[in-house]
Amino acid sequence: MHRPSEGDARRPSKGERTRARILDSATELFSRSGFHAVSLRDIAAHAGLTHAGLLHHFPGKESLLMEVLERRDRLDARELFPGIAHPGAPVPAPAERLRLLIGVVARNTRTPGLVTLYAKLSAEATDPAHPAHRYFTRRYRLLRAELSDLVRALQDEAGHPGDLDPSVVAGQLLALMDGLQTQWLLEPGAVPMEELVRDFLGRLGLLPADRPEEADRAEGAGPAGEGEGAGAAGVSG
Repeated sequence: MHRPSEGDARRPSKGERTRARILDSATELFSRSGFHAVSLRDIAAHAGLTHAGLLHHFPGKESLLMEVLERRDRLDARELFPGIAHPGAPVPAPAERLRLLIGVVARNTRTPGLVTLYAKLSAEATDPAHPAHRYFTRRYRLLRAELSDLVRALQDEAGHPGDLDPSVVAGQLLALMDGLQTQWLLEPGAVPMEELVRDFLGRLGLLPADRPEEADRAEGAGPAGEGEGAGAAGVSG
């Protein structure tokens, strides 16, 4: 009798693999053309299914869109904002959460399709009648709240609480990330998103120097505003 070992991972069922294929196809087509220009028949054909076969897994285009949007958010929330996904779950230290956040910016440079999807749909969803309007409204509300808490914690660790309003910094950070994504989609080689986000946070003194070369730069930097060290001090990995 075979005993399951640690190396035996549960294989996705046929239905799970089909759902994943549908979601991948929907993500690609929504990214390319937006929500309104894509039909369920388009998605079914792209996924190698019949229209009826797709409807077996998703009752309509709106439910499919919500699943596409929420799939990546669920993965990010587990690490960045565990309190959202699982209330009461342990929260990583502020420096670790910031490292993970910057990691998301770096990852986005490797997933242009998803960046396009969020940029395109968030603009479409400003229309209150759009099916993703409530999703994006709630998403930004949660992000502002979570990032405000993170900024406040980082300020406390740095020893300068109250210097800047955390909610203002959170809004500025979200605006910066979204704006950089649009510029990057237009001209990827000219917009180093991760570097520019680091620079913004570094200028606010919110990036701990946890890489050896950055710690050396931070120790050798003069007072804020003097030379290159002013912007580089406290840059995180």
